[in-house]
Amino acid sequence: MSISEEYKRWKENTHKKSVDRFPERKSRFLTSSGIELPPVLYPIIEDSSYAERLGFPGEYPYTRGVQPTMYRGRFWTMRQYAGFSTAAESNKRYRYLLENGQTGLSVAFDLPTQIGYDADDPMALGEVGKVGVAISSIDDMATLFDQIPLDQVSTSMTINAPAGVLLAMYIAVARRQGAEMKDLRGTIQNDILKEYVARGTYIFPPGPSMRLITDIFQFCAREVPNWNTISISGYHIREAGSTAAQEVAFTLANGMAYVQAALDAGLDVDSFAPQLSFFFNAHNNLLEEVAKFRAARRMWARIMRERFKAQKPASWQLRFHTQTAGSTLTAQQPENNVVRVTVQALSAVLGGTQSLHTNSMDEALWLPTEKSVRVALRTQQILAYESGVADSVDPLAGAYLIEHLTDELERQALGYIQKIDDMGGATIAVERGYMQNEIQEAAYAAQKAIESGEQIVVGVNQFEIEEEISLERQVIDPSIEAEARARLTAIRARRDAGRTAELLTRLESAAKGSENLMPLFIECAQNDITLGEVCNILRGVWGEFVAEGF
Repeated sequence: MSISEEYKRWKENTHKKSVDRFPERKSRFLTSSGIELPPVLYPIIEDSSYAERLGFPGEYPYTRGVQPTMYRGRFWTMRQYAGFSTAAESNKRYRYLLENGQTGLSVAFDLPTQIGYDADDPMALGEVGKVGVAISSIDDMATLFDQIPLDQVSTSMTINAPAGVLLAMYIAVARRQGAEMKDLRGTIQNDILKEYVARGTYIFPPGPSMRLITDIFQFCAREVPNWNTISISGYHIREAGSTAAQEVAFTLANGMAYVQAALDAGLDVDSFAPQLSFFFNAHNNLLEEVAKFRAARRMWARIMRERFKAQKPASWQLRFHTQTAGSTLTAQQPENNVVRVTVQALSAVLGGTQSLHTNSMDEALWLPTEKSVRVALRTQQILAYESGVADSVDPLAGAYLIEHLTDELERQALGYIQKIDDMGGATIAVERGYMQNEIQEAAYAAQKAIESGEQIVVGVNQFEIEEEISLERQVIDPSIEAEARARLTAIRARRDAGRTAELLTRLESAAKGSENLMPLFIECAQNDITLGEVCNILRGVWGEFVAEGF
């Protein structure tokens, strides 16, 4: 079949079905000169490899996007990652962002919460509420989402090692609000392999950590069908210093490990694969980043269909959230970061992201203020409503350089994946330190290029000025730590001590066995058992992971 015939088939079938179900934002998409933009374009010269390499949007291999209409139907979800101080203060920020046009929530947790400690644990001293919001109990979670109906908003939670416990608290709060689990929408990051590789907020060894992940897959496939059970993250891999090709390769390799772990646990691939999602970095090289997103989609589609024999098209689709690159932000001339973020956000939109967070100009200095986070959100809104790039399903398809970069990134990424396969998979590659060492070498090379002047960073190694930073500063009140301890004391005093002891004993027994832990996590949350208490029981059974040799 010729390309023109393929286009006619796509337009009359795939595209029409999508438009009939989800009408486009406008009846016609016109430029300022009155030129009408068709949904997609295709090569005028016939090319037999077109369908295999590119195809049409919403169809395998999804190089051109996972939806037939993309942003002509609706814009990407605009999420601003936020969380600081207390649950009450973060709730104010969420409501502020929603009032200013944000379309989804994204929760940042403080470090004690990320590694499973309550705010009154000695390990939490000095860190409560500093780089995210402190959540120790169901009361904290209820305050965090006060006056926000959880069956009407999509929530992303950047949490990994204790992801199941935080999701259980979220579900328990939703039940308090009268919401049904089947109506909840959102994502938990839940990507522990990336923590071992690039970030470090792990708790348990790989074996039990993978069990927690597959328990979440199984529970949500049955009870919370609209929830994305994992956000397989290349973002932190890139922040640690990887190249674009390494970001794709190591992220997809980790994704393959999660799929295999779920299959080994007896799950059917098509029962959980549609709930998998990804999280990528949008870095400075606009064209390479656009190609990176296209390559990742095509590679994952082939991996899921050919390697794991998934049958549902939804199982082949790589859906992803994007965040602009925090590691590129500079403390020098911080206003320049608005431009950097705009370029990076543009790459994500041109690359077909489903969700986007734009960093604030002051994040290299402190947690963002309301003004700076508003500018970051307005950046997305200007791209959506004013730039015109959202009016075409795939604006850059067919550009020779884009297609060349897509093919080359795929070639390099497949080379890394082959090496990881030869080692026995991502878990073994992590344990051997392979990914960590590759990232360290790439980061070192990038830093040398900056120090030598080969790579220019505006305002840092060229175009410097003497300046006094005049931006408003975000300050966290240190008294919140004492207040958090007092709240936990009150919770422990009011709850049923006998019921608490019974549940913790059941949890210890279940952790030693093989039953799905998610229902018990929810029961613990509903009975005022804290995050730290649950995680400490699991630590006692499974131990803690200690990185060695890399």
